[in-house]
Amino acid sequence: MFIVVGVTGGIAAYKTVHLVRALVTNGHEVHVVPTEDALRFVGATTWEAISRHPVTTSVHDDVAEVRHVALGTRADLVVIAPATANTLAKMAAGIADDLLGVTLLATTAPVLVAPAMHTAMWEHPATRANLATLRERGVNVIGPADGPLTGGDSGPGRMSEPDDIAAAALALVPARTDLTGLTVAVSTGGTREPIDPVRFLGNRSSGRQGAATALAAADRGATVRLVAAHVDEGVLADVGRHPRVEVVRVGTAAELQRAMDAASDGADVVVMVAAVADYRVAEVSDHKLRKEDGAPTMQLVENPDVLAGLVTRRAPGQTVVGFAAETAADDAELRERGRRKRARKGVDLLAVNRVDWERGFESDENRLLVLDGSDGVVADVAGSKREAADALWDAVLSLRSSPGR
Repeated sequence: MFIVVGVTGGIAAYKTVHLVRALVTNGHEVHVVPTEDALRFVGATTWEAISRHPVTTSVHDDVAEVRHVALGTRADLVVIAPATANTLAKMAAGIADDLLGVTLLATTAPVLVAPAMHTAMWEHPATRANLATLRERGVNVIGPADGPLTGGDSGPGRMSEPDDIAAAALALVPARTDLTGLTVAVSTGGTREPIDPVRFLGNRSSGRQGAATALAAADRGATVRLVAAHVDEGVLADVGRHPRVEVVRVGTAAELQRAMDAASDGADVVVMVAAVADYRVAEVSDHKLRKEDGAPTMQLVENPDVLAGLVTRRAPGQTVVGFAAETAADDAELRERGRRKRARKGVDLLAVNRVDWERGFESDENRLLVLDGSDGVVADVAGSKREAADALWDAVLSLRSSPGR
């Protein structure tokens, strides 16, 4: 789920760090939008580290991507915590003088506010009127709690606890369960073929897209078997904690082949996201190759085609999805390369993405063209890798529900 967390200038902002962490840990994509005053309590570095996304307060940043509108329109849910009296007043008046204000006006997603302020401010007629206006517009409110406040006072005005806010927020968006009953096998990461005890042939795959694909399936009700080759640090942290995901770690292409053969047995859908090394070294040295021994000559041999093997051995009714990372000058070339690979592999769907020195690998964003058996583009999605994953699963469900399947 794409969640925007707005943070405003109250001392309770420190508690919102726990809220963001809880949402991220549960597999959601969280974008923090603080006000300038909020950054006086918790800095942008903390929000970026916890959310794993850049943080800004200004509508003048990322203008080319129209970020000040995109955040609101892409959001599935917006949470404001803490929501100060000033923020509630601005929301009621429709004031949009910063990124948070614009985001709130641009969104049609459910909005939850968690007020936090001194009791006198909470009980002021203006605050009461502003809250009544917001409730009439469909804004949801949690709290505030009654308890100790900053400065030694006590009374209503304390921000609700982060776990309570998270539960109330997530309850506003019904969970998708359209993959319930399906067992899926997903691969991710990049294989590593050893040269000697310290070197290997590998690739730049971070494993993010495969992890997002597995997590999206599990969140939508599927039982997931995830086979993971090398992935970047932290990539499996969220998916590995999901109760419907089983993770198997592998290293080489041969290991991945064996693990995917096992994982695909009885699976309804198989998705090969992993970047598999095409070649391995014919003879692996059992000691480190050193400069003083001269430049080594290595003979490469072709690795097994894991995806083609899965297609050949698939059971009746099983859907096999492949991935193709391609360098291409434009969409026409990208689609043509994808068409040729889909025909060569025999997959039901092929997700093609363009890669280069800056795109595709080691990024939180991706763009996928999904081709079907007739080489038609059944999905063209750009955004976060979670958004790409959900679009891919939508295409899988559409294919499996089509006549003759």
